[in-house]
Amino acid sequence: MAINYYIADVFTNKIFSGAQIAVFPHADKLTDEQMALIASEINLSETVFVSNPSGHADARKMRVFSPLAEIDFAGHPIIATAFILASCGDIELTGDITTLTFEQNTGDIEVNISSSNGKPTFIQFTNKVSSVIDRYTPSIAELAEFLSIKPEDIDHKKFSTRLVSCGFPYLVVPVWNYETVRNAKFNFASWSQSSAPHTAAQEILLFSAKTPNQDSNFNARLLGPNIGVHDDPPVGSAMPAFLSYLASFEFTQQGTHVFAVDRGDANNRRSVLNIEMDHKGQSELTLRIGGEAVMVAEGKMHLAD
Repeated sequence: MAINYYIADVFTNKIFSGAQIAVFPHADKLTDEQMALIASEINLSETVFVSNPSGHADARKMRVFSPLAEIDFAGHPIIATAFILASCGDIELTGDITTLTFEQNTGDIEVNISSSNGKPTFIQFTNKVSSVIDRYTPSIAELAEFLSIKPEDIDHKKFSTRLVSCGFPYLVVPVWNYETVRNAKFNFASWSQSSAPHTAAQEILLFSAKTPNQDSNFNARLLGPNIGVHDDPPVGSAMPAFLSYLASFEFTQQGTHVFAVDRGDANNRRSVLNIEMDHKGQSELTLRIGGEAVMVAEGKMHLAD
C-alpha cells in the first residue's frame, strides 16, 4: 500500500524556514500503530494524519503525532493541514475566505483559509481556552541557574514568572532582552536540583518583549528536560498558555489585542505567529492564531498490506 504525504514549512513565507510539518491527507485506513511508526520514521516535530469520518466537505479529523507520542492539540499542524489540503485540491476554496472545521483530540477547531487566485495565502484558526495559573515558581536564582543566564536577565518588574496550564503546564519566564532568549541553555543538573521538578512544570516558555524584527512583538523559545540542548521547537502549542499568561496581568486591558510572536532567528528557521486575543476579563479566552505556509515536498510512503 502506498500513501501520499506532503511537507510544508509553517508560519513563514520562505522555504527552509519556520516549522516543518508532514501531512498525510488520506489516512482513514491507517491504524494507530502505523501512524506512530510513520511519525517516528519521518522524525519531524509533528506529523498529521487526516481522515474524513463524517464525509462532510468542510470538516476533517486530525491525528497529530510527534516521533514519540500522539499530541492532543497542536497549532502548527492546523496551519499546515489547511494549507496542504487547499493546495492539493482536497478542500475547495469557495471564495476569498473558506471556512472549515478540524477535529483534534481536544475538540473542534474553526479554521479560515484566505485565498487569492485559487491558492491559499493565509490560514487562521480560532480556539477558546481556559487556564490554571500558579504564581508559586522557582526562585529567580534557580531559574537563572537552570537556564544558564544571569539573575538580572529575568524581568521581575513588568512581568513575573508564572506557571500556566491550558491542559499542559508551562513555566513562563520573562527576560529583558532578545539575546537572552536566544543564548539561554537548559542545564538539566541545575533543573533536577531546583524546586522546578516538584511543580507541575513540563516545559519552560522563555520570552522577551523586545525583538529586532519589525513584524513581531515578542520572541519566544521552548526549553526543558525533554528538549534537546540545541533544539528550538515550534511554540504554537504553547500559545494558549502564553496568551493566558499575558491576560493574567492587571495592566492587560480588556478588549481585542493584536500582536505577533516569533521564534528562532534568521539562521534558525524563524517563524512568525500572528495573534488576535479577545480579553473580556472572564475565565475563557478567545484566540485567533494565523500565519502563512509554503510547500516543500511531496511523496509516497510504501507500507506493508
